[in-house]
Amino acid sequence: MWIDHDAMVLVADGRKMLFFRNKGDRMAPNLEAETVKVQENPADRDQSTDLAGKAPSIIGGQATMGKTDYHEQEEARFAVEAADMLKRRALANDFEKLIIVAPPSALGEMRKHYHKEVQSRLVGEIAKDLSNHPVPEIEKIIAQS
Repeated sequence: MWIDHDAMVLVADGRKMLFFRNKGDRMAPNLEAETVKVQENPADRDQSTDLAGKAPSIIGGQATMGKTDYHEQEEARFAVEAADMLKRRALANDFEKLIIVAPPSALGEMRKHYHKEVQSRLVGEIAKDLSNHPVPEIEKIIAQS
């Protein structure tokens, strides 16, 4: 996939958002970080303290209410926040072309919240977790996609 000059690239996962701008061109991309946002999100075992609750069942006895995965819930909330940041930047005409790279679960959550201005500028999506990769590797993976 080509990364046009001045295109915005968002590389995100459930804890980190990296906004890059291509200062190079299609043949020699040069992604420079514009914004980095990292959020603490400990493992679920470190966030929850209680066991799943129980409630009366309509057929008698007790039914388990299910355990909330706070870590997963926070990752989904962070993906919504990323979509909101993209919306604000698109409405401010901060970018004309956008590529989003995120793990499938985060990408799926963001898609639910894309604003029409974000959708109209979106030129590519890559369902991979590259948030901890070095920039030259990110450039290479996008170019090969």
